[in-house]
Amino acid sequence: MIRILLVDDHPVLRHGMRALLGTQPDFAVGADAGSLSEALRAAATHDFDVALVDLDLGTAAPSGIDVTRALRQLTPAPQVIVFTAFDSDADVVRAADAGAVGYLVKDSRPDTVFQAIRAAAAGSLGDPLTARQQRSGTHPDEALTARELEVLELVAAGLSNREVARQLVVSEATVKTHLHHTFVKLRAENRQAAVATAVHRGLVRITRAGSGNPSDSSEVQPID
Repeated sequence: MIRILLVDDHPVLRHGMRALLGTQPDFAVGADAGSLSEALRAAATHDFDVALVDLDLGTAAPSGIDVTRALRQLTPAPQVIVFTAFDSDADVVRAADAGAVGYLVKDSRPDTVFQAIRAAAAGSLGDPLTARQQRSGTHPDEALTARELEVLELVAAGLSNREVARQLVVSEATVKTHLHHTFVKLRAENRQAAVATAVHRGLVRITRAGSGNPSDSSEVQPID
């Protein structure tokens, strides 16, 4: 029997998933939760094989990434499949970095969900980032790391190298190294081209620094 934990901030969706998973004779939904604290309370009293975790829990923090990281630190730790409405390369990178073994969008077919849960429980689901690269034809060496994405998002928001370094508490040289790696991986000649490519691929969104409002790529600052 595969013991499952559901983590989603919408009670109706949790109820629906319980009903769907209940159609499988080898599944048992042991608990559901709407937040990190509820998930940890459930994990304190039950052992789970697999956790289905929504990325967007309705608040800025903690997010589904925080839940994933916390669950993976438990002993024993459930395998985590991120279950979300958003199909984003950046989210896949963050989920994999937090320890998730799978990434499913909520419009996936039921059979796909069932197969993913069984594979995760058996330890044969593999890495979500690698799987996505294989589907998209991207070589593993070309995938941006979580830190490279973080730097690129700040650059897209209009921050200079110095400002990015200050916000991430790293040196400017480190920021420039990360940017150089993104240029190579995205086959971009400069930061504007890197941001444009990343936005086109859905890796980052352009926002105006300090406002959170959409901005045009022409406002991205040149290299310091």
